Amino acid sequence: MIWTDVQTALAAQDYIASDDLAVALHLALQLQRPLLLEGAAGVGKTEVARVLAKARDTRLIRLQCYEGLDAAQAIYEWNYQRQLLAIRANAESGANAAEVEARIFSRDYLLERPLLQAITQEHPPVLLIDEIDRADEEFEAFLLEMLADYQITVPELGTITAVTKPVVILTSNGTRDLSDALRRRCLYAYVDYPDRDTELAILTTRCAGIEARLAEQVIGFVQALRAEDLEKVPGIAEMLDFAAALMGLGVADLTRDPAVLQASLTTLLKTQSDLASVPTEVAQRLAGKAA
Repeated sequence: MIWTDVQTALAAQDYIASDDLAVALHLALQLQRPLLLEGAAGVGKTEVARVLAKARDTRLIRLQCYEGLDAAQAIYEWNYQRQLLAIRANAESGANAAEVEARIFSRDYLLERPLLQAITQEHPPVLLIDEIDRADEEFEAFLLEMLADYQITVPELGTITAVTKPVVILTSNGTRDLSDALRRRCLYAYVDYPDRDTELAILTTRCAGIEARLAEQVIGFVQALRAEDLEKVPGIAEMLDFAAALMGLGVADLTRDPAVLQASLTTLLKTQSDLASVPTEVAQRLAGKAA
C-alpha cells in the first residue's frame, strides 16, 4: 500500500485528507507506530480515527481524556461487586482461601477499559486516545508501556501482551505541552485548517446538492471569518452546519439577505462575545469579499 491508497480509502468515507496527513497515516500503518495528531479544535483530528476504522472495517475504541483520568477508567479495574459475591458464596461452601483468591483475581473478574480492550481484540482495532492534552501529565506514564511494547501489566495477573497491535491515533489541541517520552513513541502530524480548494472539496463531498456559487461563497466567508479576532474559531463541522442551514433556508447568495445571514451565524459562532464581535456590517463585509 502506498500513501495515495490511504488517501483514496479515506475519500471513499467522505474524508478529504491532505497529502501530509495521508503520508503520516501510511507510515503509522506500515511501521505499526502510534500517530499523534496535533492542531486546533475543529480541524478534523478525531474524524480521522473514525473514518480510518470504517475504511479498514474494524472496531473503533475511543478513550476520551479529561482531567483526573486514571488507570481505572482508562486501562482496567476489578469487578469488586462480583468478587464480593464470589467470596461470600465460596465462604459458605468452605472453599480453600487460596483457591478463592486465585479465582477472583482472574480475567473473568477483570473489567477491561479502552486501553486493555484495544490489545485484546482478535482483529486490530483503531484506538483513539482523544484530547490527550486534557489528561494530567501523570496519566501519560500509563500510556508509555502500551505505546512502546503494546502490553499492559496487571499486578495480580502479570503482563498482558497484545493479541494484535491496534492502530493508535492520539489527538491534542495543544492546550499543554506533552512529554518528550510520549512524543518519542509516536509519529507526528500537524493538522491545520484546510486551504480553500481542500475545504471546498470537503463541502461539495458532504453537501452534494449545494450550488457551486453558494459553495464558493461559504468557503470564502468562513475562511475570512477565521481571520477575525474570535474566542472559538469555527471548524469544519461548523462550516458544514452553516452550509446546511443556508441550503435549508433557501439561500443562494450570501449578500442577498443580511438578516438571514446574521441569523445563520449561530451555526458558526459559539460564544456571546464572538456573536457580538461579528455584527451585521462585519458579516456583510465578509460576505462581500466572499462573493
